[in-house]
Amino acid sequence: MSEVTSDPTRTFRRVLANTLLAGVTTTFLWFALTFWVYLETRSVLAASLISGLYMLVSAAAGSFFGAIVDAHRKKTSLVLSSTSTLLVYLVAGLIYLTVPVARLVDFTDAFFWLFNGLVLIGGVMGSLRSIALSTTVTLLVPADRRDKANGMVGTVNGLAHMATSVFSGLAIGFLGMGGTIVVSIVLTAAALLHLATIRIDEPHVERSERSRMDVRGTWRTIRAVPGLWALILFAAFNNLVMGVFMALTDPYGLTLFSVETWGIVLGVVGIGFIAGGACVARFGLGRSPLRTLLLVNMLLAVVGVATAIRGWQPLLVLGMFGFMFLIPVAEAAEQTILQRVVPFERQGRVFGLAQSVESAAAPVSSFVIGPLAQLVIIPFMTTDAGHTTFGWLLGDGPARGIALAFVAASLIMLVTVLAAFFSAAYRRLNRACAETEATIAPVVTPSPVPVAA
Repeated sequence: MSEVTSDPTRTFRRVLANTLLAGVTTTFLWFALTFWVYLETRSVLAASLISGLYMLVSAAAGSFFGAIVDAHRKKTSLVLSSTSTLLVYLVAGLIYLTVPVARLVDFTDAFFWLFNGLVLIGGVMGSLRSIALSTTVTLLVPADRRDKANGMVGTVNGLAHMATSVFSGLAIGFLGMGGTIVVSIVLTAAALLHLATIRIDEPHVERSERSRMDVRGTWRTIRAVPGLWALILFAAFNNLVMGVFMALTDPYGLTLFSVETWGIVLGVVGIGFIAGGACVARFGLGRSPLRTLLLVNMLLAVVGVATAIRGWQPLLVLGMFGFMFLIPVAEAAEQTILQRVVPFERQGRVFGLAQSVESAAAPVSSFVIGPLAQLVIIPFMTTDAGHTTFGWLLGDGPARGIALAFVAASLIMLVTVLAAFFSAAYRRLNRACAETEATIAPVVTPSPVPVAA
């Protein structure tokens, strides 16, 4: 017998590769479902309902997922995520084979909610993987390189987004929903098999930490860091605004492009996601991740306004590229702040609670903006009054009502970010980040792994 040791950095990269494969799977089927429902129904309301429900379930599950991550080894959480996704996709495929399509696209029918709900659950289980991955960064990556590691996570998410955006549109266009489900099942199984080959060395989980959501303790942990609750609430409000874009971007894009072309467009602009994550991985986030976070949100608001002022295909592509470039920078900044100031043994629950609070805002705007856009804003922009009032800013076209919603949401975000820059909470959290030694958890010392001579 001989012995080899596992390299934490190499292990982290293998986990990232597995995350890419698993992320492709969950995003692929969810994107495809959104396209399919809108194309079958041509209803902004139906599309916004399933988008809002996805965000609502994600919000409800965050704290529960965080407790699972803290109470178990990180690999266990990753395996649970992939296994659950595979099972619900198998059931969704069985329903698609046995239930008429007309019932699956009628949102007054119980099978619409059952089928979409199963696909939704498979996608939401990706949140468990996301929380586990955030704590794995703390576990495996040296403290002074965690911001760059979070940038690598953003790059991987961008690769997954680009691949799924292209292939989900093409899959719906050429394979239909049935073939798309088959592809998703195969990819999910492959991710699970690959995960079985990865070993993650990590500390033993204390018995007192097992199976406890401990919301009260998590609340105390967050309150112990000056300004941290303000950061979470700021992110929640921004998600409230971004819910408008999440609910209406696909209907907006599908008024300008065919479904096949729209999928390709999403894939192309996904290069921005990769580029943004790669920039963080190469250059980091600067001396103040919090300041970087606010500046990026300010730029997101400006891009949101600029994208909507005309219904031009090139303008939408450029604007979405800007969004994709900035989002991984913002996410890496928030992850780095939490990894820096929250004790490792409670990071899963803090990440989960933050996800719950932040995600809870988006479904509110999604559920509101869908009916509001369908019944009020879009019809208003087709009237003479609407054209007279906003035509000088937004021009003409079938999607000018959605554009008006984009501009209003972006201006609200811009005002919020400017207010945050001058707040006392910003100054307190900035000081806390600067004063905290980024050594919440040391990189694990690998244990010898016996192998055959």
